[in-house]
Amino acid sequence: TLYVADLENHKIRKIIVATGVATTLAGVGTAGSADGAAGSATFNQPSGLALTSDNAHLYVADSNNHKIRKVITATGVVSTVAGSGSSGAADGAAGSATFNNPPKMALSSDNAYLYVTDLFNHKVRKVTVATGAVSTLAGSSSSGSADGAAGSASFDRPHGITITSDNAYLYVVDMWNYKIRVVATATGAVSTLAGSGSAGSADGAAGSAAFSRPH
Repeated sequence: TLYVADLENHKIRKIIVATGVATTLAGVGTAGSADGAAGSATFNQPSGLALTSDNAHLYVADSNNHKIRKVITATGVVSTVAGSGSSGAADGAAGSATFNNPPKMALSSDNAYLYVTDLFNHKVRKVTVATGAVSTLAGSSSSGSADGAAGSASFDRPHGITITSDNAYLYVVDMWNYKIRVVATATGAVSTLAGSGSAGSADGAAGSAAFSRPH
């Protein structure tokens, strides 16, 4: 089974791989932020998805609602994990924390933490799944390309994100820096893996290879 964030249909879709048959798992097709049953819940440009290891829950980066949502895969029931619904950069409890257009997420292998790229806050955020509490893992709020400690490192519209199997490192697609960055989950320290920082298409060594708006 493939789960698809259908951005401009404001839906989460489900495709049976063996047949290609597509159905709607959750969302009515109009923008909104309602929790509830599959046929009445609403999203606003859902983007990133993360599936739990038991396939029971699907987490959704609901970008234009500035929220992280959860869908029960068996029923399509939708709830909000974190985010007040207003754009902002506040850390804190699930209902008071804020994001600014989060596009993508990575889920730790123990299903305990969600790591979220917070696009217009230029940060990587951490959500404790059990409580919905949100903290900032890395990023200074201002756009930039600095490597270093969690609070002084900077990104420019981080987008795609993935996590290593041991949960030790995140790889972050730093879209407007044209770079791939590495974040240590234990400390938030940031380094650059590849990309010269200038737009281009060059292959080659880490510091001379070039990307153009990688996602």
